[in-house]
Amino acid sequence: MKILFLLLLTANAFAAVHLPSVIGDHMVLQQNTKIKIWGWADPGERVTIKASWSKHTLSVTAGKDGRWESSLATTKAGGPYEIVLNTIQLTDIWLGEVWLCSGQSNMDMTVAREDRYWCGVYHEAEEVAAANYPQIRVFDAAYTPTDTIQKDVAGMWEVCTPATVKHFSAAAYFFARDLQQKLKVPIGLITTAYGASTAEAWISRKELKSFPALLDDYARKKAIYDTSITARKKYGEALAKWKIAAAEAKAAGKDQPREPKNPDPEKDQHNPAVLYNGMVAPLIPYTIKGAIWYQGESNTSKPEIYRSLMETLIANWRKDWKQGDFPFLYVQLANYGKPDLLPVSEKGTVLIRQAQLENLRIPHTGMVVAIDNANPDKPEDIHPKNKQAIGLRLSLQALALVYGEKIAYSGPVYQKMKIEGNKVRLYFNENNLQSRDSILTGFAIAGDDKQFVWANAIIEGNTILVSSDKIKQPTIVRYGWASNPPVNLYNKEGLPASPFKTDK
Repeated sequence: MKILFLLLLTANAFAAVHLPSVIGDHMVLQQNTKIKIWGWADPGERVTIKASWSKHTLSVTAGKDGRWESSLATTKAGGPYEIVLNTIQLTDIWLGEVWLCSGQSNMDMTVAREDRYWCGVYHEAEEVAAANYPQIRVFDAAYTPTDTIQKDVAGMWEVCTPATVKHFSAAAYFFARDLQQKLKVPIGLITTAYGASTAEAWISRKELKSFPALLDDYARKKAIYDTSITARKKYGEALAKWKIAAAEAKAAGKDQPREPKNPDPEKDQHNPAVLYNGMVAPLIPYTIKGAIWYQGESNTSKPEIYRSLMETLIANWRKDWKQGDFPFLYVQLANYGKPDLLPVSEKGTVLIRQAQLENLRIPHTGMVVAIDNANPDKPEDIHPKNKQAIGLRLSLQALALVYGEKIAYSGPVYQKMKIEGNKVRLYFNENNLQSRDSILTGFAIAGDDKQFVWANAIIEGNTILVSSDKIKQPTIVRYGWASNPPVNLYNKEGLPASPFKTDK
């Protein structure tokens, strides 16, 4: 009886210990560093942590709020390992490289079409069948928009197989695949992305104080909704009808109808901080190597603030993770829409690309150019299917900027200009400029009146000489300055040049 009592007492002592969903079986932990591990228990409870790759046992006591946190030293890549925390046993754990993957629909877009019509990559069936990569593991954070900062988010680690890869982020998966094949270590992806989300949705409310117009607009919309009984009633009725229609479609093997939009601003992925609160904060402080980001389409209505928004987002995440200026690699917006016929068509998409180019001034960032990535057969589709190219280019950025590989990782980047009579000489960061065709396209030139015309462009070393018989005193040049421009400037490695502008 006494022994039974002691066993029950011991079990109860450990019963309160629990972990965030991002710490679990099959996870990848960052190699060769001190990783953060945390959870909750009864206040004052002692939690012991034993990792099978280490001889040491750690001990930490839960605080008054029940939260506990510890640092656990990792070794070089390998596995499988186990971690025991009191009575909790985590298995099939690997040490390798961990990357956070975020953004909107082009990051959220999955390898297979499944039940979302806009998903699915080129050669989908072949890619799915070949996805046997047990050392690639993915944690996908559930869509959780909210006004309150969450401690946890639903999700679980999954091993990459033909069955699981179907619902993996395509851009993130191809990035991990190419990186894993080169580094020969396990790759862990933490994906937290959602379609149509704005950059401000992924930034904390505290850090958005320098954007009062965004916060004020949200407060106004929230106040209107909170006093509207009609809006909530209509949504409830529409949701009930949708659930019936969705079930019928699923049973018939058809695409599900689109779910009605929740009118609550708190549940809208366009609004400030709502995705940071529910889908970023719960992942902190899981130790990462860096982040990849693909977003911007939903900010084209206010492109003038995008550069500062992204400066704020990157600083926000780096501050909260407390890992210094970790690498932040992002994808510049792809070409989109019907091919543009005018030499210059300045739209929100174009200005977002310029802001992204200027964001390269932020330390330890890298940018993938995707100005050639539109679907050739359907350029008006804002979700390019060639995510293989995006994943490859992201991996080149990581290999060069993060892992020290001496490889080409970026296309030509404009540096400066020089006016030479009736011509303008453009200087770039490399001297292996090439055109995909016999004639360079995509260059426009103008004088002080900014009346742009198509320009003749000739490669000379690491420069391009631009001119037009119609412009006698040129002062400014644009390249690729449209939503879907005719561009063909690359380097010899086949990486495209970013669109850019010059000014006098």
